[in-house]
Amino acid sequence: MTAESPREASSSVWRDLLALGVLLGLAALLRLPDLATRGTWDGDQGHDMLMLRAFVRDGVVPLLGPPTSIGDFHHGALYYYLLSPAALVTEGDSPLAVVALIALGGIAAVGVTWWLARSIGGPVAGIVAGLLMAVSISAIDESIFIWNPNIIPLSSSVALAGAWRAWATGRPRWWLVAAVGTAVTLQAHVLGVMLLPVIGALLVADLRRTNAAARRGVARAGLGFLAIVAVSYVPLVVHELTTDFAEVRAALDYLEGGRDPSPFDPVTRTAIVGIRVVTWPLVGLVTDAGVVALAAAALVLVVVAWAWRAGAGPERVAARWLGLGLLWSTVSLSLAAGSLATVTRGLPNDHYHAFADPMVFTLVGLGAAVAWRGVGRVGAILVVAALVGWNLTHLPPAVHPDGGFPGARLAAERIGVAIGDRPTTLQSLPDFKSTEAFVYPLLLDGHVPVTPDRATALVLLCDDLFEAAIGAQCGGPAEEAAVGPSSRFVQLADRWEAAPGRWVSVYLARAGG
Repeated sequence: MTAESPREASSSVWRDLLALGVLLGLAALLRLPDLATRGTWDGDQGHDMLMLRAFVRDGVVPLLGPPTSIGDFHHGALYYYLLSPAALVTEGDSPLAVVALIALGGIAAVGVTWWLARSIGGPVAGIVAGLLMAVSISAIDESIFIWNPNIIPLSSSVALAGAWRAWATGRPRWWLVAAVGTAVTLQAHVLGVMLLPVIGALLVADLRRTNAAARRGVARAGLGFLAIVAVSYVPLVVHELTTDFAEVRAALDYLEGGRDPSPFDPVTRTAIVGIRVVTWPLVGLVTDAGVVALAAAALVLVVVAWAWRAGAGPERVAARWLGLGLLWSTVSLSLAAGSLATVTRGLPNDHYHAFADPMVFTLVGLGAAVAWRGVGRVGAILVVAALVGWNLTHLPPAVHPDGGFPGARLAAERIGVAIGDRPTTLQSLPDFKSTEAFVYPLLLDGHVPVTPDRATALVLLCDDLFEAAIGAQCGGPAEEAAVGPSSRFVQLADRWEAAPGRWVSVYLARAGG
């Protein structure tokens, strides 16, 4: 191969910078507008803002991250540390700055994924991978609301890019970059641990292929990798040493209790999880995409097989690494999170495998690059155009159906009118759902919830999504059954549907009660 002349190299750099600038601009255009209203607002978002507010205003340093949806243990506290600078801007009194930081992370993830695919398969691979991530309705959704899995696309892409750079350049220091990305992924969601073997496999391969002198450098970088990951767990260690290992015991209780049940047999469960993993970043929720999702799943399989056999040297290595990484992710997730085999509309659990998103985008980019050099150029253009068209015609609306935080703030103001200056407690139906979606905006308005025994007003929140667990329908029957005839909260002051399926009822205590 003839080496590039200085003029050609300079021209290539400018083309890359232009491509990156366009991709980042497109990603920003699709993420930043209407940030205040596009993202959902519910208990998880209220909880995170309460934790951040206590952190930046009162100096209450979190040792644990958000609670998991399975078991009684938590994700990592590093999530809060990373978001705290944005929360500090308003001293925790507005979620907008925090959402903006997450959105900027989503934009940056497009750039890192472009760089990863570009470094493996060349300009076409980078442009296709970056373009698909920029317009992806899933990647956009992951950028516009507060939730711990939403920082994973960036951290995972950094981990993968750092690992590949270490392998491709023979410079072990890149493993430390990979370590930072991996640590954030592990902290952001407990299921992010599935990324660790993917990164570790390339590290082991790098260690095995080098000579004795170079091997020592890779080994030192490997030790540094482990040290960085270990340091990220220091807050958890402090918590465990001061709470008689409460998190460890909660995790063991979960494992002994049968983990996450699934109604499907292992083969069916693995197939469903696999389809969700590879189609979520390309076309969104599998039940919304239907046949399009199945076509996208078939596309990924074809791309992996094609790049595995027909790609250039680096492309073949990457196709095997990332293809096997997706296979590992599918099998491990089907075992550890059986609920992924069941799609529950309204519960965004596809974000749980966000660590695999950059793998999918990169593989499709590699497939496009292989096709571009061969006889499949027209086909590659049509496939990419179809994926872009699908996503651009299914973008999230400017205002989330639940109204986002502005909707919750309006509901809190209405609650404030109903309760006046009465000491107030909040209760949720079902009882396992957090009330913090309204605790946070009420706190901003000066209403600090009290314990039930001290309250003379009750705010009862009911979510129709969990009607089966509640045992009655929200909007009257469920609330009346929960309050009961013996309750001292006898006067219904107000009731309304604050968001689709989410009801708010305000009860006042009897005089002298």
